[in-house]
Amino acid sequence: MPGIVYDARKIKAYEGLLTLGVYADREESWLNTLWEGLVREEEMMEEFMFYLDHHTFLDAYKCGNFSMTDLYVWQINRYNLIGDTGKNTSVCNKEEMALKAFWAMLEMRRDPEAYVKRITLGQGMDQLQ
Repeated sequence: MPGIVYDARKIKAYEGLLTLGVYADREESWLNTLWEGLVREEEMMEEFMFYLDHHTFLDAYKCGNFSMTDLYVWQINRYNLIGDTGKNTSVCNKEEMALKAFWAMLEMRRDPEAYVKRITLGQGMDQLQ
């Protein structure tokens, strides 16, 4: 049929998300919510596709002064704080930290002021998750 364009990049990206999700031990419902956010935000989808191809961040988009790399490092620091390790160990699942960074960026884009405050000032020891 003329006029039909098939773009398999998003299908491959979804399959990549599911693969990372299994490796990161994330529930399918969480992954689907993340996927919905990626689909709604074209810049984030491009960032995610780049991550799948290169396992590093494109950092083409910033929310405030924060890039994906900033949020990734923030996730690792939170992991270290919660695990009381003091440093990034080999036990830390880097793919999970990357997925959480994508989640955090989507949340930050939705409510930048609250998220920037959370990152810069913290959220209190009783609220770490």
